[in-house]
Amino acid sequence: MMGRLAIWWSRLHRLAEMFVVLLLGSMFGSFLIQIVFRYFLNLPLGWTVEYVTIAWLWGILFGYAFVLRDDEVIRLDIVYAAVPVSAQRVMDVVSSGVVAAILLWSLPQMYNYISFMKVERTAFLHIRFDILFAIYIPFVLAVVARSLRTCWRAVTGRGYPAGASAAPKVAKNV
Repeated sequence: MMGRLAIWWSRLHRLAEMFVVLLLGSMFGSFLIQIVFRYFLNLPLGWTVEYVTIAWLWGILFGYAFVLRDDEVIRLDIVYAAVPVSAQRVMDVVSSGVVAAILLWSLPQMYNYISFMKVERTAFLHIRFDILFAIYIPFVLAVVARSLRTCWRAVTGRGYPAGASAAPKVAKNV
């Protein structure tokens, strides 16, 4: 049963990766169309700029929510790596707890705002703003889930080296 679930999870992850790749590829294509029309044909297109903005927004939020793994997230860890593991765990509990709490607190207001935006449409593509901003809800839920998982791991000590410094190991040239 777990093997089958892992296979489905892997397929869904792969589909999510393909969706982000399609967004990036279509952004690039739309960018090239804009260059040709603006600089060679002297006919600037508004929809290309709008599409690139929408695809970028969806690519970033969808990618973080469904594609990026925890070890791929870029973090500023200069201080984090310099402190002992016990301090890292405290930092993880506090920071991830605060992030989860703030996002959960703001979620109802954001949902109301996104629902309200169904009355507006984008200028060129005429996409309803509630559809355009709908990706924010799964993004917030994914960030909350990641934050709570980080908090739980810090509380239980999972994934932390026992009694060792978490400072990165530096290879020595011999």
